[in-house]
Amino acid sequence: MKFRVKDMDIATGGPQVVTLNNEDAEFLNIYHGDRINIKYRSRFTTSIVNIAQSEKAIKKNHIGMYEEVLRKLKIKNNYIVDISLDKKPDSVQYIKKKLNGFTLSDFEINEIVRDITENKLSDIEVTYFVSACHTNIMSMKETISLTKAMVTFGDVLRLKKYPVIDKHCVGGVPGNRTTPIVVSILAAAGLTVPKTSSRSITSPAGTADTMEVMTNVTLPIEKIKKVLAKTGACLVWGGSMNLAPADDRIIRVEHPLSIDSRSQLLASIMAKKASVSATHVLVDIPIGKGAKIENKKQALMLKRQFEQIGNHVGMKVKVIITNGSQPIGNGLGPALEARDILWLLKNDPKAPQDLKTRSVNMAGLILEMAGKSKKGNGRKKALDILNSGEAYKKFIDMVTEQGKKKINPEKIKPGNFSYEVKAGRSGKVKSMDNNNISKIARVAGAPNDKYAGIYLNKHVGDAVKKNEVLFTVYSNNKQRLNFSKEVKNSFIIK
Repeated sequence: MKFRVKDMDIATGGPQVVTLNNEDAEFLNIYHGDRINIKYRSRFTTSIVNIAQSEKAIKKNHIGMYEEVLRKLKIKNNYIVDISLDKKPDSVQYIKKKLNGFTLSDFEINEIVRDITENKLSDIEVTYFVSACHTNIMSMKETISLTKAMVTFGDVLRLKKYPVIDKHCVGGVPGNRTTPIVVSILAAAGLTVPKTSSRSITSPAGTADTMEVMTNVTLPIEKIKKVLAKTGACLVWGGSMNLAPADDRIIRVEHPLSIDSRSQLLASIMAKKASVSATHVLVDIPIGKGAKIENKKQALMLKRQFEQIGNHVGMKVKVIITNGSQPIGNGLGPALEARDILWLLKNDPKAPQDLKTRSVNMAGLILEMAGKSKKGNGRKKALDILNSGEAYKKFIDMVTEQGKKKINPEKIKPGNFSYEVKAGRSGKVKSMDNNNISKIARVAGAPNDKYAGIYLNKHVGDAVKKNEVLFTVYSNNKQRLNFSKEVKNSFIIK
């Protein structure tokens, strides 16, 4: 049956969706959430149906198309298309099987991941898959299958190099911007480090958000290969490429539900590493109140699982368990973290020493893993590279090749509006709540406002005098700043 296209000028951000007039839907016996096949000339796709209740939205014999469908079919407003009813994908039955507590086969997991990647499943169906894996925990065999499927149904950055290095932090700790420093040290030592990073979901900044203050992070694979060929490393946003794309959709539905499925966390991280052809990976698991992993028992279990998956995908994995009980570094928020990175690489006295120590330790371990240093000597070599200025030079080469923006830390200014939080009495900082600190920074505007965030003047264990500044909150929006003050006041700061 033929329908005239109406461009809805709306994007779903993933699933392919169309809208039919309710009378047309009734005539065709189509219901909300059904799938229809749409054909234009030799091009074909399957979409999920919404139903409009009147001709104000969609006229009879018209089909409202969202941007994803228009792009897929390469068509525009008023084009004529053919539609026919389609059945639900088999993967929906496999999701139901997992919901009922059964183990999925390699084939069934492959089909689910394929359909997620090709946007054949609705967000509701993907959410059911996430919930099923959260409630009926995946076995290690299923987790390995999920990892491999995520890699299979996506692009792979193939590099004719050995070793290829990557690192990852499980997360939950504000700041902790070790990646740019570690990557710079490793690349200066002659290693290949194709580092793809994420944007923030719940923290004041992700590595990609912070790097975007200093350089372009949205690069296609061919450009990344050129950057790697010239500098040996890159620091880019993984979402700009088609690496393990099913993972991006899974993360999107996990976030509103605050679901943290271990199997999907493991598969997500390891699939992204395999997608850049990594041979050696260091995984950092910070533990502490407010971190993603709060105790050592959970961390040790996760450590074993990372190593097990690494063995199955041909990757040497080393896992370290670190202190995640407070923010790392002084700046929290893209611009404030960018300043910390630049000060540290330039060996400026303003650089946060906790961030330096953590970065050098990680880089040293990787140098030993990759055979660039004798066991026990990696940290010294990493420190020498940092202190010599070689890491800073490599970082500048990298950001220049990617499209340099701001690299002078003194010219990276935080938001125009700010307030200070001062100590009510003298003493020592006893503890800090990662979640509360992140919430204040995000309400102030980070990471969307790259110059919003928090600058920490004190850390746990530091002596404090009455009325001394504990931290400063910045924003470019007065209303957001005032709201962050209300949020701050709801927390206990003694």
